[in-house]
Amino acid sequence: MPFRVVFDTNTVLSALVFAKGQLAWLRQVWCEGQIIPLISQTTEQELVRVLAYPKFKLSQAEQEVLLAEYLPFCEKVAIPEPPPVVPECRDTKDTPFLWLAIAANADCLVTGDKDLLALADQFTILILTAGVFKEQIAV
Repeated sequence: MPFRVVFDTNTVLSALVFAKGQLAWLRQVWCEGQIIPLISQTTEQELVRVLAYPKFKLSQAEQEVLLAEYLPFCEKVAIPEPPPVVPECRDTKDTPFLWLAIAANADCLVTGDKDLLALADQFTILILTAGVFKEQIAV
């Protein structure tokens, strides 16, 4: 059974934009169906917005190619209204990832974000770094 995983935006960006980078292995595991990345409307919009940042120097076509290498493998999850109760995060922009993890009944949330990692002992779903996640799924 594939792991149901919420990835924060920076983790997805690292896997997509840096094809030879530390997180490039994530692409393989979602393409092979070992994991199911979970997204919400908000987290998808955030990814689309961040891919357009000038610092990445990606054309519209390149952005669309990268999204096509990720979004078809994702399961889109609706966040209920009102959203689930989650621990308060120092960075409110991270809250949608917590909502998504609860709403999707995720196995874990994978992030390098210190604000999210700081909530690991208060959250009902595992919050892991990509390195720990890699050990867990034994890639």
